[in-house]
Amino acid sequence: MKTLTTKTKPLTYERLMASLEKTDRILSEKLDKTDRILSEKFAETDRMIKNLSKQLGGMGNSNGDMAEAYFINSFTKKMYFAGQNYDSISSNLSKKVRTLNLQDEYDLVLYNGTSVVIIEIKYKADSDDIESLLKKAHTFKKLFPEYVNYELYLGLAGFSMNKKVEKEALKKGIAVIKQVGDMMVINDENLRVF
Repeated sequence: MKTLTTKTKPLTYERLMASLEKTDRILSEKLDKTDRILSEKFAETDRMIKNLSKQLGGMGNSNGDMAEAYFINSFTKKMYFAGQNYDSISSNLSKKVRTLNLQDEYDLVLYNGTSVVIIEIKYKADSDDIESLLKKAHTFKKLFPEYVNYELYLGLAGFSMNKKVEKEALKKGIAVIKQVGDMMVINDENLRVF
């Protein structure tokens, strides 16, 4: 059998294998320890991300609440939309009809003897909100059949709305309602009855 020599003892195949096994065991233990440390760090990072998401969600909800309060208060002071006065206002109106298997919620609804206005309120309005509002127009008369013969108008209100979303809403006959300075401004140039 061949032997390797070192300055201390000759290195036999058996000693080499034993040394490799010991090195392998030490590396394995260090890898296990590293895995435990990384798992703990990942779990801690995950907890921090969940907490941050919760805080950001809370901020988003606060922004949404602020937008709703502003537009509801503005319409409550002056119940006027598209050249018509309105007699009553409902906010956060929801209804479910089991027999129709239908449920919906409406941020703001204005009523008079001939017209109903549904206004969707967002802190930052986007294209998805337009589609959601169009669906609400469809569900409203099913959920509230007493208004089936009323003219139904739609409005999208937001503190922030890019020009593309604004143009899309107007093109579809939806009024665009924004805060400009201290005033609420309504663009109803292409408003249509739904």
